[in-house]
Amino acid sequence: MLTPTPRARRFRSMITTPQPEATDAGVEVLAAGGNAVDAAIAAAMVQGVVDPLMCGIGGMADMQIVTPDGTRHIIDGLGTSPAGVRPDMWEADLLGPTTDGFGYRVAGFVNETGAQSVMTPGTLRAFGRLHARFGSLPWADLFAAAIRLAREGWLVRPHTYTVLTQNERRYGRMNMGEKLAITPDGRRIYLGEGGSFPSVGDTIINPELADTLIHLRDHGAEALYTGELAVSVADSVAADGGFLTAADLADYELHEPAPLSASYRGLTVSAAPAPAGGVQLLQTLGIMDRFDLSALEHNSPEHIRILAEAMKTSLRDKERLWNEADASPEDFAALLTADSLDAAARAVRSGEKADVDAARPQVSTHESRHTTHLCAADESGLTISLTHTLGNPSGYIPAGTGFVLNGGMSTFDPRPGHVNSIQPGKRRNTTMAPVVVMSGDEPVVAIGAPGASWITPAVAQGISNILDFGMNAQEAVMAPRVVATSNAIDISNRIPRRVQTAVEDMGYEVRRSALSYAFAGVHALTRFEGTLAGGADPQRDGYASGV
Repeated sequence: MLTPTPRARRFRSMITTPQPEATDAGVEVLAAGGNAVDAAIAAAMVQGVVDPLMCGIGGMADMQIVTPDGTRHIIDGLGTSPAGVRPDMWEADLLGPTTDGFGYRVAGFVNETGAQSVMTPGTLRAFGRLHARFGSLPWADLFAAAIRLAREGWLVRPHTYTVLTQNERRYGRMNMGEKLAITPDGRRIYLGEGGSFPSVGDTIINPELADTLIHLRDHGAEALYTGELAVSVADSVAADGGFLTAADLADYELHEPAPLSASYRGLTVSAAPAPAGGVQLLQTLGIMDRFDLSALEHNSPEHIRILAEAMKTSLRDKERLWNEADASPEDFAALLTADSLDAAARAVRSGEKADVDAARPQVSTHESRHTTHLCAADESGLTISLTHTLGNPSGYIPAGTGFVLNGGMSTFDPRPGHVNSIQPGKRRNTTMAPVVVMSGDEPVVAIGAPGASWITPAVAQGISNILDFGMNAQEAVMAPRVVATSNAIDISNRIPRRVQTAVEDMGYEVRRSALSYAFAGVHALTRFEGTLAGGADPQRDGYASGV
């Protein structure tokens, strides 16, 4: 009788994404001789086709790249408010906070839906710079899969269907599927007779998006910012009462800040600084680093308590600083000093419970969970961790273009005179955290996730699962997670009830998710001792592969 023998395929280069079509596109590019950045761009373009409410060329992005010599780079393509917005423009129509704290309710949903909700997108200009700086294949060679899927069609996956049909109105937001009905193009492309949603397994064909992608393939990323496409988008938005203009697109500026870094288990964790989520992630890890987590049983009551208090402490401090008018970069940096982290760890060790809710303003700085991520690495050592999003998607499709624009204006406070009030040209805060872990000059982990306020807790656990518990990449992203984004602790349905009871006996409110794979969608690549491995969170629909 034959007995199974474990076999692991060894990859020279790899990519992991939440969408199988995107992973396939990245692998095709790697097989054609492209590098990790080429594969990432090709995959990201596909993500915008097959996950049209998560991401796309009308969105925002943040990414970290490590070159073969170990140099780390951040490209910040986060959205900015158009020049024509005013702090008081929705004040009279404010209905109050959403019931889950993820934003504000404004009459007619205008802050999150339709032309008025659109910020200046940064994703495509960021991809253009990414390719110019780090790509190897011609730009035009990276669009084939995205164009093919838009032209010939793609299958509605379970996660896509869930996004379309989930009930957002219970929180005071418009449902995602409803947003696709606000333009004639959206109704024609995505909805059936009588406005019915597509079902799992249905095929979506988007020839207008295919034509737009061909235009971008032939004319470059700048076509969305300074070409005829820019004028067409701006004219469409203006005709429907929005604020985005051709001048906003032309004037949009990318940022390239220095990465933030901190030590965890003797390695260097590199993350994107504010307005991205790096400080919160590194503070969470810095507190965790002061405990011997490997001596604890994974997801034991004490392990969960330490994780939760580290998460709550970093969230409390972020909420406080993001809502102080005079908070400076130095104030954020102070959270990562040894003295600050030592004090936070002492509080956790003593049993003190961080009070997130008391530090939170009337509406928190949480953002929409409609985001995606990918990681790629090649045999040269070039590595990328890339997160991109539509924020709370607007549902608005500029006439004839086929792509959905972001709804990033929903992030801002409609009340004038507050720290997060609407201002022309204001850059959007985000919890996105594209992360690379370095051993000296070598990237050993690339990791990130979609999931808004769940991103940093989930990514921190993924890193800890690898470095504290010796999990491989797939095990690390599949392991049951907990998150603490309030004074309560939310747990995966795979955490035993006896553990939940023990944590409740410590004085915590514990909320059990109905999902077995809950809280963000972590994706990771690892390279230890020269061996690449990948992991894709089963919560989404993708996988890791390579050549």
